[in-house]
Amino acid sequence: MKHLSAAQKDNIISLASLDLSCRKIASQTGIGKSTVARVLQEVQPDKENHHGGRPSKLSLINKCAIVQRILTGKASNAVQAIHFINTIISTPVSSQTVRNTLKEASLKAVVKKNKPLLSVSHRKRRLAFALKYQHWTVEDWKRVLWSDETKINRIGSEQQEYVWKRKGEGLTSREVQGTVKFGGGSLMVWGCIGWNGAPQAALFSNSDGLTDPFSL
Repeated sequence: MKHLSAAQKDNIISLASLDLSCRKIASQTGIGKSTVARVLQEVQPDKENHHGGRPSKLSLINKCAIVQRILTGKASNAVQAIHFINTIISTPVSSQTVRNTLKEASLKAVVKKNKPLLSVSHRKRRLAFALKYQHWTVEDWKRVLWSDETKINRIGSEQQEYVWKRKGEGLTSREVQGTVKFGGGSLMVWGCIGWNGAPQAALFSNSDGLTDPFSL
């Protein structure tokens, strides 16, 4: 089968959800009819067995479109999937119908993990770092110290603070956020850790620019 991008597959599934035939989808996308049929066969269950009761409001293609929407990240939850599918089908469905569809596809709702927000540049640099040191041995890493620093404001905050005042009112003490340029207004802390744990000394630097070692 001809290699198709994720966008091309999504387009085929979306068109199929409109009940278009493989021939019409192939005509609109410029993709071969047999290729379109194979894509739809991949995302469809083998057969839908009817065991009586009210028929589903969603066709197999509709269900596949919902699942594909979730798996590609174009819809992050059932509510967004409902809005998508209800713009396609003539009879709106409920959120529970969509959730049941996702469960049928062996999907389940999980809590998102909290991870650092990485840009494309961050990811490239992390990959470059991993590739550069991929052949290092344990003995190589034993010689590395990992360091970090943080700033602690002892007086005030770097964030903007707001105050209400009358129009034309002069500067008053309640409008002033006190700052200290010298004499310990902030504290910079450096720390590091190596193979054997934290070193036996660290450094503090105060706002005067003076640095003093101390024993942990």
